[in-house]
Order: sequence, then C-alpha cells, then structure tokens
Amino acid sequence: MSGELGLASRSRTGMKRKFIPELLDADLGTPAEVASSLLDLRRINHWFGGTRTTTALLRQIAAQGACRKLSLLEVGAGAGDLPLRAQRSLAADGIELKVTLLDRIWSHLPGNGVTSVSADARQLPFRDGAFDVLSCSLFAHHFQPDGLRVVVGEGLRVCRRALLINDLIRSRLHLGLAYAGLPLLRSHISWHDAPASVRNAYTIEEMRQTLQGVPAQRITISTHYLYRMGVLVWKNSS
Repeated sequence: MSGELGLASRSRTGMKRKFIPELLDADLGTPAEVASSLLDLRRINHWFGGTRTTTALLRQIAAQGACRKLSLLEVGAGAGDLPLRAQRSLAADGIELKVTLLDRIWSHLPGNGVTSVSADARQLPFRDGAFDVLSCSLFAHHFQPDGLRVVVGEGLRVCRRALLINDLIRSRLHLGLAYAGLPLLRSHISWHDAPASVRNAYTIEEMRQTLQGVPAQRITISTHYLYRMGVLVWKNSS
C-alpha cells in the first residue's frame, strides 16, 4: 500500500546516515561473484516490492499524460531486470514501455539485445528531452546530497515527463530486516551491500530536503511495501 506523505510528515529513525562504499558499485569481485550479486538484486526487487514500486510509479506517469507509450532510460541499471519486468507488467495494461539501460560498468549490463549504454549518470550522453522518463532503482543512496542533485538535474535535462526514484527508506527496523534476510542471498558481495544500502539510504525527510530547489514542476514522494520510497520529480514544462 502506498501513501502520499505531506510536508508536515516527520520520521524518527534514531539512526544517522552512514555512507559505506558498496562492493558491487565498485565492481569488487570476480565475474562470477558479480553475476551472483546481480542475481540477488533481481530477487530482492522481485520479492520485496522494488518491481511493484517502479511499475506503480510508471502507471502514474502514463495516466498523468494520458499516454500508452513511454520511453525510459534506466540509470544504474545493472542487469536491467526491474525495468524489463515493469515493461511486461505494463504491457498487460496496454502500455508500451521502450527501455534503454545505462550503467557505469559495462560488464553489469545484459547481453540480451536490450539497448544498453555505459556512461556516468552525472554526465549523460543524450540530447535534451531524449526520453519520456529517467528512472533509477536502488541508485540514489549511492550519492551524497550534492551528488544526487547533480544526477537529478542531469536526469531532468534528458527526460520529457518525469524523473523516477525508487529507493530504500533508512530505519533501524529496516536494517534489522536486512540482516535477517541475509541467508536468502547467495553472494558475499550482497552480504556486505544489503545492510550497507540501508545505512546509506535517505529518510523521506532527507530526500525531500535534498531535492529542495531542484527545477521541477512538482515533487511527489510516496511510501511502498517494505521500506521503499517512490519519488516522482515532474519536469517543468516551462
């Protein structure tokens, strides 16, 4: 169940944000270890609400524009499982999603015929307004606030409709659940990165503060299953 959070909303996690470098982000592992960690990410998104969050947000964007076709650039895409699953779900609703994947590390991208690009999310190799939507999942928490604002600004440059952020919400309970779920993961990279991701994550209030001043028409933030936040940064049409 998702719910819009008003400006007066306040969260008390009792846990400060502690930035911990993640092993997969730095490609610190053998090809087999990295592949195993990417498979863990696929499971995490499928089991724990990541795919449903992105799909729900894309439905909002399609409904807002009364459109049946959307082009999407997924940054920090990894193997791209999440947007491709969302593509299949939306197709059942008669919405066509054309997906392009982007990751800084080429070897993380799939070799299954999906359009893929290796580049830095802070300097995208695309013209202004090249895609309807720029999307990122479990990616925003990799950046400090100043860096995240750069990513969002660049994303708004290349999108026509909205920028979508699907990420974790930091809390002590969520961290406890991350540790409890480690036996479900196969890669030692994931054993490090799963709790690190929760510690790196923003709270709703921190995300709202970080995005203040971004040149957007409006920003909506919603909560989703198992400590997921969905952020839509709507493009300023002016």
